[in-house]
Amino acid sequence: MTVESALRQGSRLLEEAGIPAPRLTAEVLLCHALRRERSYLYSHPDEELAHNPWLHFGRYLHERLKGKPTQYITRKQEFYGRPFRVTPDVLIPRPETEHVVETALRLAPHARRILDVGCGSGAIAVTLQLETGGAVFATDISDAAVRVARENARALGANVVFAVCDVASAIGAAGLDLLVSNPPYIPLEEEHGLQREIRDHEPRVALFPGPTGLEMYERLAADAPRLLKPGAWFMAEIGYRQETGVRALLGGPAWCDLETVHDLAGLPRVIAARYAP
Repeated sequence: MTVESALRQGSRLLEEAGIPAPRLTAEVLLCHALRRERSYLYSHPDEELAHNPWLHFGRYLHERLKGKPTQYITRKQEFYGRPFRVTPDVLIPRPETEHVVETALRLAPHARRILDVGCGSGAIAVTLQLETGGAVFATDISDAAVRVARENARALGANVVFAVCDVASAIGAAGLDLLVSNPPYIPLEEEHGLQREIRDHEPRVALFPGPTGLEMYERLAADAPRLLKPGAWFMAEIGYRQETGVRALLGGPAWCDLETVHDLAGLPRVIAARYAP
């Protein structure tokens, strides 16, 4: 079995199973089996696969055909140009979440004290620390997720302080310049309509906050005045159905400069507001 014939066979199996981007997925999985970059596949198409890489490739294909996300097989996902380790204990960072980082850097470029609530893999917290050089704190209710986030911070050289707690219960009156979050926001009633890769493999605690999907925003908005100093920013990723509900939570007299940021598909993706009591 050569590199090229393995790719053809893997791509065909994935395509027949309805897996999106079958050729690209086969390339990523074969690279992982070979511990090589993708350029190697095209510079060595006639190379015979050794026994172990062939076995690993077959196992990876089997896992993907069963619905396991590619990122959980390779244990990595790029975010804001940096490689992050991911495991089934954390949500896979999405490109859309980069809008949270972009919005933070645009609206609060001089933020020195930052808190990321529900940090998961640490993608937002680590990125903001490296981009701003500020003092960044991050929390998650999952001890396993915080272990992954700490590992990513160490690997990328980010100085982030992590705490395992519910929302921000471990954080005192912090005088923050910026509070960010990509909280769980999928209503429970939508669970059965999700892709199996999400429904069956990503951590439920990072997906479903409760019946409405607004539960975490309600808690964050209620706790933000304790955490933020006057003039500081709060921003969060939202689901496509959450804009009206979240804007209502931030519509009181203590908030100003309310803004919705849309993603490349035109969907509301981030809501930001400035705390001005």
